[in-house]
Amino acid sequence: MTPFTERTIQVIQSIPSGKVMTYGQIAALAGNPRGARQVVRILHAMSGNYNLPWHRVINTKGEVAIKDAEGAFTQKDRLLSEGIILTTSGKIDLSVYRYHPVVDWIVEEL
Repeated sequence: MTPFTERTIQVIQSIPSGKVMTYGQIAALAGNPRGARQVVRILHAMSGNYNLPWHRVINTKGEVAIKDAEGAFTQKDRLLSEGIILTTSGKIDLSVYRYHPVVDWIVEEL
C-alpha cells in the first residue's frame, strides 16, 4: 500500500459523525492536492475492508457525488441520521459541517 493510500485511509477514518470532508480536502491532507480521483478509487476499493465512513465524503460543492439514485439516497440518509442538514437543493453547508482534522504527518514534515 502506498503512503498516500495509507494517509487517505487515516484521514477518512478520522471524520467524526456529523461532519464531512471533500475528496480534494482529503487528497491534499494525504499529500496529493490533485489526487481527488484517487480518493474516489480508494473509497470504492477499500471502504468495506477498512470500515471507512464513505458517506461523510462529498464533492467540493457540498453535494453527494454518487450518480446512482440508490447510492445517493443511502448517503443522504446516513448523513441525515448523523444530524447533517441538507438544503432544499440537496447541498451540505461546508461552513457548518466541514471537518478540519489535525494530521500528525503534516506537522512532522513542517
